[in-house]
Amino acid sequence: MQEIYLDNNATTPLAPEVLEVMLPYYREYFGNPSSLHKYGIEAERAVKEAREKLAGIFHVKTSEVFFTSGATEADNWALKGAARAMQRKGKHIITTKVEHEAVLEACNALQQDGYEITFLDVDEYGKIKKEDALGAVNDNTIIVSIMSVNNELGTIYPVNELAKEVKSKKEDIIFFTDGVQAFGKLEIDMEDIDMFALSGHKIHGPKGVGALIKKENVRIEPLIHGGGQEIGLRSGTENVAGIAGLGNAAEISYENLEKNRKHIQTLKDKLIRTIREIDNVRINSPEDSIYSTVNAAFAGIPAEVLL
Repeated sequence: MQEIYLDNNATTPLAPEVLEVMLPYYREYFGNPSSLHKYGIEAERAVKEAREKLAGIFHVKTSEVFFTSGATEADNWALKGAARAMQRKGKHIITTKVEHEAVLEACNALQQDGYEITFLDVDEYGKIKKEDALGAVNDNTIIVSIMSVNNELGTIYPVNELAKEVKSKKEDIIFFTDGVQAFGKLEIDMEDIDMFALSGHKIHGPKGVGALIKKENVRIEPLIHGGGQEIGLRSGTENVAGIAGLGNAAEISYENLEKNRKHIQTLKDKLIRTIREIDNVRINSPEDSIYSTVNAAFAGIPAEVLL
């Protein structure tokens, strides 16, 4: 019986062509990117090329792309690093109640350190009211953190519009978005976004690698100290094979963005039509959810049995 995998929001299979790009950095070009000999230079070149690919996708400078171990690290770094750098300006952060655990737990940790966190309510589709977000801004607000796309429901948040309006109320606010479920599926507009977190394994890239896109004017303190890699802000020998794989997976995703969107939207529509033929089923995702996500509830069936 053929299996159909429906858990891509959790992780995607590694694309064969991405694996092929990665293998040389395990075999031939195994050098440390900080080393000055040829092995190190080849490794450094791979990191540089991947950084250029991501900078091109986001339309930012290469100096604004920082590689991490994944989106969880990027989320923690963005929130904790910026909060600590800006604590003299205020200690108030705004986020939503439906963020990924990496954001929620980072905010809880900051709360233990004396920061005030406002967790915005959402409706049954995971949507927030714009007036709630704007109304929560006060003189002590330093960061607003709202995800781009909800990983459970597929709800798309108007982060660019929110960022612009939040900054019209207080221009020195940092607007951060966990963009894990948007990256590789939607065009990204960084005009009013200050920081954006992403992960490789959501776009048919490798696990254990991600990135934080951070505008040059945003002050942020390091979480990890050491040898001064990543422009002195994120120390540790780079995961060269992973970074090469991430760059390649990102490039493939955006080269095929429209093709993938049309194909997956067709599959989504078919899935929803078919699911609705079953009794006692509710579609939880909003009608304008992202094309890659469907959330449905099957009344009376235990989750373990359904899986």
